[in-house]
Amino acid sequence: MSAALRILPAAGEFEVADFNYLALAPMIIVFAGAVIGVLVEAFAPRRLRYPLQLGLAVLSLLAAFAVLVLPDSADVVGTTVAGTLAIDGPSRFLSGALLVLGLAALLAMADRFGGDGPDTFTPMGAASPGSNLEAAAARAGRSTTEVFPLTLLALGGMMMFTSANDLLSMFVALEVLSLPLYLMTGLARRRRLLSQEAALKYFLLGAFSSAFFLFGAGLLYGYAGSVRISAIAEAASTSTGEMEGLLLPGVAMLLVGLLFKVGAVPFHSWTPDVYQGAPTPVTGFMAACTKIAAFGALLRLVYVGLEATRWEWRMGVVVIAALTMVVGAVMSVTQTDIKRLLAYSSIAHAGFILVGVLAFDVTAVEGVLFYLVAYGASTIAAFALVAMVRERGSEATHLSQWAGLGRRHPWVAAAMALLLLAFTGIPLTSGFVAKVAAFLPAVAHGGLSGVVLVVIGVLASAVTAFVYIRVIVLMYFTEPSGEVTLAQPATMSVVAVAVGVVLTVLLGVFPGPLLDLAASSSVFVR
Repeated sequence: MSAALRILPAAGEFEVADFNYLALAPMIIVFAGAVIGVLVEAFAPRRLRYPLQLGLAVLSLLAAFAVLVLPDSADVVGTTVAGTLAIDGPSRFLSGALLVLGLAALLAMADRFGGDGPDTFTPMGAASPGSNLEAAAARAGRSTTEVFPLTLLALGGMMMFTSANDLLSMFVALEVLSLPLYLMTGLARRRRLLSQEAALKYFLLGAFSSAFFLFGAGLLYGYAGSVRISAIAEAASTSTGEMEGLLLPGVAMLLVGLLFKVGAVPFHSWTPDVYQGAPTPVTGFMAACTKIAAFGALLRLVYVGLEATRWEWRMGVVVIAALTMVVGAVMSVTQTDIKRLLAYSSIAHAGFILVGVLAFDVTAVEGVLFYLVAYGASTIAAFALVAMVRERGSEATHLSQWAGLGRRHPWVAAAMALLLLAFTGIPLTSGFVAKVAAFLPAVAHGGLSGVVLVVIGVLASAVTAFVYIRVIVLMYFTEPSGEVTLAQPATMSVVAVAVGVVLTVLLGVFPGPLLDLAASSSVFVR
């Protein structure tokens, strides 16, 4: 199903813009759910907001996923909206991953932001259980149901980001996905000052990165005379030297904007503070889904628009990838907070994924797509587990509080140990297959720099293995201290953890189906 709209440009001539509504349907459903959620937040009675918002968000994601996978790909693959969006194998694969992992993250948020959830707090001065102040606290728990439409808005922006076929659409999608995340970072009701500080840091540094991206887009427009990614590629392949001085600065500034989103060094400084300060389920959502969207946009930009010029800027990104792996691994050793440890782990994994990106081969795209799904599933489950472990009503994020967890809550410790082993890259877990899928193309097609990056990646993995195994030893071979309990209720969080754990095991034991799907989805529309 498609339609055409005639647009009157400044030159006075009519240009036809095609809208393939079937191809755009998943994105439209997610954005529509977000808009309806905003109306529910504004007009629905307070007592009905939570069930309405949760049901609407879940239904929107399920409907979007059904519309994404049911049509024949021949009916939806191609460019649309006057060529500004490209619906192709990578964008559809990543959109499906975003919807599935976004749903898992939403379930983890449902327990955290519910009126009777574990983060409901009693204000200072509350007299006793059953008092009016306690009832007010329960109402305050429901007051953060705006997290559901914000999550849908962010997911819609992420889906648009992976499909953007010109720099202007990519910038708009970048802002659409970023602005809700800034707000969601500051929604923690305990440790509010830390949460608000994290939101402010994220906003300010994100604004700087967006400015870099926009300035780079302007320079490349001056270079190619167009913001279309394919037009930039054509200008680079047929360049005669005119405006050549704009190319490299423009590419560098675009990469700064995207590498900030993936958390690569030296653009990573926001990551540990924001991951620590944000509500933990929101942190899991950011760590998994934002990385998927940012790497999707990065793949399209460098494989479609900048591949012909990669010899001019590739070595700079090689250095960034090496630094990202080293800094992420080494800094994780010194962390005493589980969320900051996972933050530096996320930085190291961004470096591992960059190793695959820099191979510049279709098998590398396959490996990166698989890695993003495997890492995202494990990450959302890990942060959901962190949100469930509490002491005296607050999250138990200090590593000392996890001592002896395997004796008191064996299934939580077992799930966390499995996820940590997956982050390490132990065989029979998704992390092992993901690293092999990302590193092999670098060895085969990346030349000497690819081999060097793989060696650094293996050494960095060994360092992170020490960190993860130290946490496992702490959970199982250390005497418990304090009064660590599990958050109640945590029904939906358990579902999110179960999804992540099952995917971690299945993708490690039977990776073939997802690898085949990634291989068939690794060709970009130009």
